[in-house]
Amino acid sequence: MIEFHLDTRSGVPPYQQIVRQVRHALRLGLVKEGDRLPTVKEVVGTLAVNPNTVLKAYRELEHEGLVAARPGLGTFVTATLADASLAAHGPLREELRRWLAKARLAGLDDESIEALFHATFQAASREASA
Repeated sequence: MIEFHLDTRSGVPPYQQIVRQVRHALRLGLVKEGDRLPTVKEVVGTLAVNPNTVLKAYRELEHEGLVAARPGLGTFVTATLADASLAAHGPLREELRRWLAKARLAGLDDESIEALFHATFQAASREASA
């Protein structure tokens, strides 16, 4: 089951962080069709957020056709975002772990690593679309 976490420094509203985490888990194959998401009560207990925050996130996911609420039972995944590229994730993840270890050895903290990754990602995206 997916475990949510919030980054209070990100500036991203909590409900959007929950939506992103579900979408990422679907894309990475960590949750599959038929899996139950944590109940609103479970998420509220873990994250200490307002129940309406979780409900808003789950409603958005439902509107996207990714989950469906079943009264009295919970919210269940109804679609996946994983594709044929999922098989390549394992080796790429291992390579990324090695890169992260090198970045840490070079003295970069989490924020610096994230900034470097995003800047490089954006530059590569621009080059690919040019």
